[in-house]
Amino acid sequence: MSDASPIDPWLLAKLVCPVTRTPLRWDASSGELVSDAAALAFPVRDGVPVLVIREARTL
Repeated sequence: MSDASPIDPWLLAKLVCPVTRTPLRWDASSGELVSDAAALAFPVRDGVPVLVIREARTL
């Protein structure tokens, strides 16, 4: 898997965790957006971030 995010860098800079409202970071190894503050990983499906809490994986 590439280290590059499938999400536009401009959009990635604007995305925040729906729980903590802190910035998300791209984790290339898992292909997920990670909220370190909430210890949650949000999936990205077909290049679209799924920021629904019930879809998140606990870290």
